[in-house]
Amino acid sequence: MFTSEKEIEVRYAETDQMGVVYHANYLVWMEIGRTSLIQDLGFHYAQLEKDGYLSPVTELSVKYKTSITYGETVTVRTWVESHGKLRTVYGYEILHADGSIAATAVSEHVLVKKESFRPVSLSKIDPQWDAKYAEIQRSET
Repeated sequence: MFTSEKEIEVRYAETDQMGVVYHANYLVWMEIGRTSLIQDLGFHYAQLEKDGYLSPVTELSVKYKTSITYGETVTVRTWVESHGKLRTVYGYEILHADGSIAATAVSEHVLVKKESFRPVSLSKIDPQWDAKYAEIQRSET
């Protein structure tokens, strides 16, 4: 299974008064992980947007296991859990420096035309990208 890994240094601004990372920052880190995965595969999400397409989140689930605190360096591990005609599901693990899991998550995305928000298949927009996702997905849809 192909995975992308991205290190992130936890900034003070990402924490609450207790020095613990505020839960919404995990979503930002997941976006960083998705972007890193796409780039590691040789594609560019920014180009997709320039071409008039968006990939909104349609479902999201996060399981928080242990706290992350200011000053830590975490690793966001990202992969394609499943990829179908209209939906792509990404999987994530956010790891402490020692490799223990701080959180796991999945996010579901649909590719849409920017002006109408009508769903469109990645295979029609970028057949190579679609084929790569089909090749590396963890599970068949």
